[in-house]
Amino acid sequence: MIKQIPSFDNIHLLVIGDVMLDKFWHGQVTRISPEAPVPVVQIHEMIERPGGAANVALNGRSLGCQVTLFGRVGADRDGARLANSLENDQIKVHFDRSSKHATITKLRVMSLRQQLIRLDFEQQFAESPTPDFEQAYLAAVQQADVVIISDYAKGTIDDPQALIQAARAYGKPVLVDPKGNNYHRYQGATILTPNRYECETIIGSWTSLADLERRAKPLIQACELEALLVTLGPDGACLIFGDERASINLPTHAREVFDVTGAGDTVIATLAGAIGSQLPWDIAVEIANRAAGLVVEKLGTATVTMTELKHAVSSVDTMSPEVMPIDTLMQAVNTARSHGERIVMTNGCFDIIHPGHIMYLQQAKRLGSRLIVAVNEDHSITRLKGPNRPIHTLQDRVAVLAALTCVDWIVSFSEDTPCALIDLIRPDILVKGGDYRLEDVVGADIVLSYGGQVQVLAELPGLSTTAILEQLAVF
Repeated sequence: MIKQIPSFDNIHLLVIGDVMLDKFWHGQVTRISPEAPVPVVQIHEMIERPGGAANVALNGRSLGCQVTLFGRVGADRDGARLANSLENDQIKVHFDRSSKHATITKLRVMSLRQQLIRLDFEQQFAESPTPDFEQAYLAAVQQADVVIISDYAKGTIDDPQALIQAARAYGKPVLVDPKGNNYHRYQGATILTPNRYECETIIGSWTSLADLERRAKPLIQACELEALLVTLGPDGACLIFGDERASINLPTHAREVFDVTGAGDTVIATLAGAIGSQLPWDIAVEIANRAAGLVVEKLGTATVTMTELKHAVSSVDTMSPEVMPIDTLMQAVNTARSHGERIVMTNGCFDIIHPGHIMYLQQAKRLGSRLIVAVNEDHSITRLKGPNRPIHTLQDRVAVLAALTCVDWIVSFSEDTPCALIDLIRPDILVKGGDYRLEDVVGADIVLSYGGQVQVLAELPGLSTTAILEQLAVF
């Protein structure tokens, strides 16, 4: 069990691999083209983010690590934009720009959080990197705590053995995200982190975790690895050692999977930070697995912050769901917005949660991408409802709300109204359930002032906390 995640601020990661620029075009589909049976997308937002090995570096930096990145780009505008973006995030960049090929770019057209099409602009780097590039790597590896090889089979990692041997000569752990059907080219690395499909291409399909272990051990031993971490999507992950140590199976921690883009990048970056912190394998892979559970709940190529990770570990390990600290919530909201997600917010006491609450919360979630529920603290309810309320404590009310898959984030407030929170969060849509007029919804004026929307959703007739308590009083 994870008791505490140490700071990664003093861990220096060296990442080398295939870098690319991920482009996301977000828009609305309102009609089918008259020219062909395809949707017409009205683009309203275009976002660029580092992808591939660059996303690994960004994940490491997001967790606080010092990061040096080696990769290959074209002598073009996309390569320059990629370098500038990474340097703005304080990542030290070493790019080989000697190739005549263009920077690898992937364009995804998105609508309502769904990917409609992906366009890849790439040509494999056939020539070897320049001697200056190789010498810079040899110099940088001495200063690193952990080396990550992020191989997307685009030509940057043409000689992984030279990279691995140089790192191991200085006693550095080497983590490899592999590609292809020849894992012997990564011989001598510390650990490989393939996903299920990649692993099946090497050892074949398995019928159980015991069968996976039986098939994987000979590969681990033949490649002189310490371990193999197989990520299994909705089934979590499995860490298998080459010696007699028992395998470690980890369930997924994602409540809802929206996008697996870049999840493997998050896993290997987090695992590297944990290994650099001298954490034991079981704790290191558990932290990486928790990070993966967080990132797949986000849209597009995303990262996880140390604040998010620590909050997730605290919430799950104590088995007592907590309200989200406001600074953590705002980080999550800003990240969601950067990926074109719509934020929906509602508020209430939620003292006795009944089917009416659940129906309107589900309806609220369908209005956007993320649903924030602001909950009155105990003293606030007492002031509003009287000395006999609340029936359930804030902790108990939050525990019930947290079990609903339609609820993304929970925050509490001690004031009589959530106006201060609404003004801070500035949701795209403010929702209230019950028999309200629009002008009576608390905070409506704030939301309407910046162009947001306010909606009142009906609850089931005859169902309210007050009615339920009155019925109980009869007995």
